[in-house]
Amino acid sequence: MAPFFFIFYPYPPVNHISSVISFKIMKNNLEKGRLGEKIALAYLKGHGYRILETNYRHKRSEIDIIAIHQSVLVFIEVKARSNFRYGYPESAVDRRKIQMITKGADHYIHRISWRKGIRFDVISILLGEKPEIEHLWDAF
Repeated sequence: MAPFFFIFYPYPPVNHISSVISFKIMKNNLEKGRLGEKIALAYLKGHGYRILETNYRHKRSEIDIIAIHQSVLVFIEVKARSNFRYGYPESAVDRRKIQMITKGADHYIHRISWRKGIRFDVISILLGEKPEIEHLWDAF
């Protein structure tokens, strides 16, 4: 009779570990994003913006903040990072992201029948003890 062996793995399989790590990274990025949006909201309110919507969604499009400033409807993308390891926060606003934002903005403009000026801004935040905020007007 052949011997019977039990193979005991003290750790989960590698693909499970990588998915757990990915989830933790994603959760950390979501937390950074939420913190960045809170900082951006406080900044915008302090500069006279009237906030209309946050995290506005239409189909696959999401717009972080929609506000009115000096009679202009402003669609704002917020990008926050804790360091420059992957570049400046605003560099994450690529062509695909711009297309998604503009599609959502087009839907919003038609929904509320807006007939005045519009603008697309990016707020870039470097998180830290004292966050560094850069507001890029008319970013695209």
